[in-house]
Amino acid sequence: MATTGPETPNADQIAYWNETVGPTWVELREPIDRLTAPIGQRAIEVLAPQAGERLIDIGCGCGGSTLELARRVGPEGEVLGVDISAPMLEVARQRAAEASVVSARFLEADAQTAGFEPSHFDGLFSRFGTMFFADPVAAFANLHRALKPDGRLAFVCWRPLAENTWATVPLTAALRHLPPPEPPAPGAPGPFSLADPDRIRDILGRAGFTRIDTTPLDTKIGAGDLDQMLFLALRMGPLGALLRENPDKRDVVATTVREALAPYATAEGVRLDAANWIVTARA
Repeated sequence: MATTGPETPNADQIAYWNETVGPTWVELREPIDRLTAPIGQRAIEVLAPQAGERLIDIGCGCGGSTLELARRVGPEGEVLGVDISAPMLEVARQRAAEASVVSARFLEADAQTAGFEPSHFDGLFSRFGTMFFADPVAAFANLHRALKPDGRLAFVCWRPLAENTWATVPLTAALRHLPPPEPPAPGAPGPFSLADPDRIRDILGRAGFTRIDTTPLDTKIGAGDLDQMLFLALRMGPLGALLRENPDKRDVVATTVREALAPYATAEGVRLDAANWIVTARA
């Protein structure tokens, strides 16, 4: 049963991930997985799930990371994938059923307010799902209560936009034809809201976590060849948001962005810089 609604603190994000981008991310789940799964895998290795453990996957989306975690904990364990997007969770449940993964289950809920069983889980994980809380201290405090004593947290999030050429290369090219986006309010939910490591440590510390660490991870990522990367770039991230507001500019922007991405093509596909934090902490 869903535990989200218009009265919840993250109502704007709930509407956004259900009505605006949820269906798009369902359509794009395979290239998005190719883009982000290698980074998430690094965070999974840091979390080091063990057989029989109980874990929460925060902002699990279409379930790729949840299924990987479930394989690690095995049939005696449990992984609860939590997300506010009903369209994405529908795909996640279907993927789990098709893969016969019995230790994964999914909950449509806002992790900021969901009534998790206290002191029940061994670990918390997230692959780019922690940056969208209206009140991140309240959200992480709620998740902290779900952890057993000394339970562990590991998640991955983006460092500043300027360090991530997967976003800046297409966006900079597109701004020849589009108005620049409004700068987000300080601390507003969004993909780069946890770019500042001091802010991460402050949030987690106020939420009750200890032994907080932010480790930089720099890598190259891509979603496939030039056509595949262009298709993804036009529909996600800062550029995707701008094109949803200016759909009449899509064709001219596509030509310009394709030219900007072409120099990054390799034998393994288009590869661009991804600058991330791997964040760890203890309850």
